[in-house]
Formats: sequence, C-alpha cells, structure tokens
Amino acid sequence: MVSSALAPSEPKEVQSDDEWTEKGRAREAKWWYSTFHTVTAMVGAGVLSLPYAMAYLGWGPGTLVLAISWVITLNTMWQMIQLHECVPGIRFDRYYDLGRHAFGPKYGPWIVLPQQLIVQVGCDIVYMVTGGKCLKKFMEIACTNCHPIRQSYWICIFGGLHFFLSQLPDFNSVSGVSLAAAVMSLSYSTIAWVACLSRGRVKNVNYGYKKTSAADYMFRVFNALGQITFAYAGHAVVLEIQATIPSTPEKPSKVPMWKGAVWAYFINGICYFPVALIGYWAFGQDVADNVLVALQRPSWLIAAANLMVVIHVIGSYQVYAMPVFDLVERTMVKRLNFPPGAMLRLTVRSAYVGENLICRGKKAERYGIAFITFYLLITAKKTIFLNISTHKDANLISIHPIYWCHLSLLW
Repeated sequence: MVSSALAPSEPKEVQSDDEWTEKGRAREAKWWYSTFHTVTAMVGAGVLSLPYAMAYLGWGPGTLVLAISWVITLNTMWQMIQLHECVPGIRFDRYYDLGRHAFGPKYGPWIVLPQQLIVQVGCDIVYMVTGGKCLKKFMEIACTNCHPIRQSYWICIFGGLHFFLSQLPDFNSVSGVSLAAAVMSLSYSTIAWVACLSRGRVKNVNYGYKKTSAADYMFRVFNALGQITFAYAGHAVVLEIQATIPSTPEKPSKVPMWKGAVWAYFINGICYFPVALIGYWAFGQDVADNVLVALQRPSWLIAAANLMVVIHVIGSYQVYAMPVFDLVERTMVKRLNFPPGAMLRLTVRSAYVGENLICRGKKAERYGIAFITFYLLITAKKTIFLNISTHKDANLISIHPIYWCHLSLLW
C-alpha cells in the first residue's frame, strides 16, 4: 500500500497556456516531422546561387563562410529549442509568447511580432513569385510549341493552388506537403551538383577573383555573404514546429526536436556544400547566378529541376504561412469574438493568399527579399536578446561569443 501510494503518477503532457480552439493545439508530431519541416523552411532555391557566391569569395573564404554559417545557425537553432520550455510547466509555442515572457506583456509583442511578420510575409511573397517563375520556365522547356503566357498569369496559377492548401488547419495537416517539399529540395540540389560533376570543368576555367572596381567588388562580396547566410534560414518557425511535438516531464519536446534539427542540418549540409563547391569547381569565376542556367542542358533535366523547385516552394509557402494564420485567427477570435471554425479559416487564409497575389511583381519580390535579408540580422539579435532576458529562468548560458560572431557576419 505504501509503495503504491508513493509510486510516481503518470507523466502528463505539458499543455500550452493559450488554447483558443475548440480542441486545443494538436501535439502528435514525431521527431522526423521537425526534420522535414525544418528542411522545407531552410533549404530553398537559394542553394543554386551558392556557386556564384563562391566566385566572389574564392575557395578558402567561401568554404570557411559556408562552414561557419552552418555551425553558428545550428547553435542558434539549439538555443531556440531550449527556450521553448525554459520555464517549467509552460510551453512557448510562438515567438509572441516567448517575447512576452522575455520583454514583458507591454513591449514583447511590439519587439517580436513585427520582426517575425516581416520575415514570414516577405518569404511568402518571394515564394509566390519564385513559384510562378519556375512554373513558367518548366512549361517553356517542356512545351516549346505552346503559346507563351505572361509570368503574372503563372504566378496566379501558382497562387490559386494555395487557396486550397491554406485551408489545412495546422502544421500536422501539412506534413505530407512539407515532406514532398523536403524531398524535392534534396532532389534538385542533387541534380545540380551531379550534373556539374558529370559535365566536368569548362575549358580554361579560372578560379581567380573577378576583375572589377574596388567598390563594385566590395558590394558583390557582401552580396555573396548575404546569399550564403540567407541560405541558412528557417529559424522563424522553430517554436511553431516544436509546438506540434508532445512533451512530458520525463521526455520534453526539446529531445525529439533537437534530434530532428540535427538530421535537418545533416540534409542541409549534403545539399549546400556539394552544390557550392562542385558548381564552383565546374565553372569557376564565370558561373551564373543560378547554376542550373549555366548547365543549360539536357533540357529535360533543367525542366525537372524547375518543377522540383515549384513543389518545394509550395511546401515552404505553407510552412511560413501557418504561424501568420494562427496569429490572425487567434486575434479575431479573442478580440473580435469571431467563432473559430472552417468559415473563419476560409475567410482569413483566402484573404492572405489574395494579398500575396496582389503584391506580386518585381517590386514586391525585391521588398520580399529585403524583408528576408532583414531576417539575417534578426535571427542573431532575437536569440541574443531572448537569451539575456530568460537567462535566470532558463538556466542557460547568458551570451556565447559565437552569437557576436554571427551578429557581425550577418550585419
């Protein structure tokens, strides 16, 4: 009887303190869900521009920046995973929640939300345009006799698909789309470096630095640093991905989430390093800003790669849009007394996709890229500030010198 009374109770899942839907937040994901969600959010079409960045940095500096960025962003990912449950019994499912804890309920939302929304909305605008461009390129190669259609129409076709996919309720429901996107990102990255390796080096390949003015070269070096650092995105949705994983006192969510993140970074490495190094090896300083364009043929391979990019950005769009949907719907339920359900989801998410379509075009894409570039600074600064503010509760290191390196690099 005594031993029975003293026996530990069954561990209970640590529930979020902010549940506004009828059934609450679903926490059914496995560790591998975090792997392909992170790969989808991180590995993008920007990997195809890494050889071009290497052309301005050279073998030594370029490889070093690739490796340092990989290590630093992995460390940043670890910090964010630890902060998800830095206070016992509470899960910070969103940057909004963690910001309120770190900076207080008055200033937290104003410090965190604008930064996160800039990144996520900016990414979705860029993905909308990129998807339309690649779809157009695929059709031009696959059907040479077809009547050409304006790029804006292809963007609308790509966006039309998201009117349906956006009705999926949460991260768990887009797992299949995200998995397909992760597989496609690995596939077109592999196509890029294998095709370069099969082609071999161009005649009279030159690995020297390009001859240009000092000012222009400095600008292009910083642009190359930005391209490499932009390739390591994905931190803007870390907390939301971890929120889908169940957690108990005996097995907190940070254990499977970290396992998934390590595998995601492994996949990231086998995508980025071969494309960057083999692409630069094959073309030298004359490599195009998109290594697939430099390959030119076989045409069927380039068409397949463009289609893979389309499938990938479909998944990436949904991964970055889900936190925005959650924020807007939660605000409308709490402050405007809208009933949660399918009608609210249809209204909010259709309006968001429509807004992204309205913002299409070259100017919108440039603004979107600028928003994402701003993320490069946010990633380091946000983690530093949150780590300082939550140090006493989280029992984490207050500031690691690697963050200042990251901040200097991204600046």
